[in-house]
Amino acid sequence: SSAASDVYKRQTQHLAETEQNAKKMAEQLITRMAQEQGINEEMKEKNPLGWTAAMNNLKHSAEETVLRELIYK
Repeated sequence: SSAASDVYKRQTQHLAETEQNAKKMAEQLITRMAQEQGINEEMKEKNPLGWTAAMNNLKHSAEETVLRELIYK
């Protein structure tokens, strides 16, 4: 069933593109939010635990934004 195979290939390609777009969007959001909030290398050196907590919060926020704007739309 060549038609089913073509549909599967298109779906797989679409999912791969969506995943790539989601990762790129999340990375851009994290970078922007970190800059806006002053989460930088200096903070990482002076307060590694605080930096890790802040970055985890940014990652979570970015992932929620990506899900809301890219995946669930």
